[in-house]
Amino acid sequence: MPRRSLARLYKDEFTGYSLAKFQQDLLAGLTVAAVALPLALAFGVASGATAAAGLVTAIVAGFVMGFLSGAPYQISGPTGAMSAVLIVLANRYGLEGIWVAGLFSGLLLLLIGLMRLGRFIAFIPSAVISGFTSGIALIIFIGQIDNFLGVKTEAAETAAQKLFGYFHGGFAPNLQAVIIGLLVIGTMVFWPPKWNARFPASLLGIILATLLSSTLNWSVATIGEIPRTLFLADRLSLTHIPWTNLPDFIAPTLTITALGAVESLLCGAVASNMTGIRLQANQELIAQGVGNMLIPFFGGVPATAAIARSSVGIKSGGQTRLVSIVHAVGLLLSMFLLAPFMARIPLAALAGVLMVTAVRMNEWDAIRFIFGKRFKTDMIAFTITMLATITLDLTQAILIGSFLAGAVFLNKIATLDIEVQEVDVERLRQKGIETSGKCRHVKVAFLTGPLFFAAVGQFNEAFQNLGDTHALILSMRGVPLIDTAGLEAIHRLDERLEKQGGTLMFAGVHENACAMMKRGGLVEHIGEENFFWSSDQAIVEAERRGCKFCS
Repeated sequence: MPRRSLARLYKDEFTGYSLAKFQQDLLAGLTVAAVALPLALAFGVASGATAAAGLVTAIVAGFVMGFLSGAPYQISGPTGAMSAVLIVLANRYGLEGIWVAGLFSGLLLLLIGLMRLGRFIAFIPSAVISGFTSGIALIIFIGQIDNFLGVKTEAAETAAQKLFGYFHGGFAPNLQAVIIGLLVIGTMVFWPPKWNARFPASLLGIILATLLSSTLNWSVATIGEIPRTLFLADRLSLTHIPWTNLPDFIAPTLTITALGAVESLLCGAVASNMTGIRLQANQELIAQGVGNMLIPFFGGVPATAAIARSSVGIKSGGQTRLVSIVHAVGLLLSMFLLAPFMARIPLAALAGVLMVTAVRMNEWDAIRFIFGKRFKTDMIAFTITMLATITLDLTQAILIGSFLAGAVFLNKIATLDIEVQEVDVERLRQKGIETSGKCRHVKVAFLTGPLFFAAVGQFNEAFQNLGDTHALILSMRGVPLIDTAGLEAIHRLDERLEKQGGTLMFAGVHENACAMMKRGGLVEHIGEENFFWSSDQAIVEAERRGCKFCS
């Protein structure tokens, strides 16, 4: 189970709750609903589903995920990153593919949370996440060009192929659709930020675009009818799950799971910095899992925690998870009260919202930092991940990103610093340690870094020439861990020293490393009498035992 129970989170959150705090939650929730409404409609369409599916997703996620969330500030719903994954899935498998993959990804997220594995999601380097986010932003932007231009071009397997297809021509843009899209983009770009806090620019842009299109009776594609029900006609049922083709959904399920976990925990990290309240990662993954298991049965698409909506809730003074509940109620009311108006919203207006959102979702600060400081490893990881995202299947991009994450991690920790020194007799005497100072065949090697498979080569190379060494003391206070490859390397070094009549000794072995050495039988083989608290003690003992090279 999660480290902190949901009951404990509720107790901490609602202790001292008052009417004044509820009023803050109410206002914040309604503000978030105003921001979430155009995004929900847009991301529903961008996912390859319908605007109604996006709205249902936001409502169900707001209720279920908000109720179970691992922090008071998390607000979930359809997101841009997820829609980029889902549009590919929809093109291949249809809506059923989205629902099936969403159901099983929810189950997988639930298991990850229950098994308390949430912390491993944080191991993905920021450069890889930034590259994937930028690739997702490009997919969203490119995917909306058709709606922005008011055309329907040939479908493509990847965003890169779709983009290159526009250069071949063969289509005539709808000027009216372009004007509508530009009106929304202009509104979102030039609407003052301080006014945006009171009335979202995206919502204003959609209202203006819809009024313009309806008043002038322009011939542009619109959202169409919004059903006034939470249970859409097109939704998942257990009898329609393609049990015989489930292996086809393994890769999409893993992609949605990885993206959902990363985006939700990243949202929690950002919001945690804003509020000082720590996200309970495993509880959050449980919330995401339960929510995504239920959403397909309503006809919605997979959801994640959304940074934009969560930050709006925080900046609007939200105090508890009731912000998410209120936001869901607000969206539910809009479904029943504003359905006729929403049905007339031009798709070009939603395209404008998504294009601006795509540009803004890039982690520009992180990108400027990586390229401004010229961190070569991070620059390569960012670029490769971004290009893989737009040129390959997103599942392959996830795998490449994960491989890069491992490679970057190994590259950064695989350095083992080894400094071999002769015994400094003068230093020992200044410290009051009695030594004859006659033996010149005792050497001390100071090791810093983990001794594992990636660093074994450096270890072996450092001790390739032992010469006439009588005692080699490995000072390992700076070695936090050893794996089996490291144990084998030490064992081989001991055998080589033993053959020439020398002794391998250890000083300052870290507790974790010592436990591994005991488990591997190395302590017993070498002998506990050869382990010392400090290298000075080991030097004195080595001289006391005598040296065959000096006799």
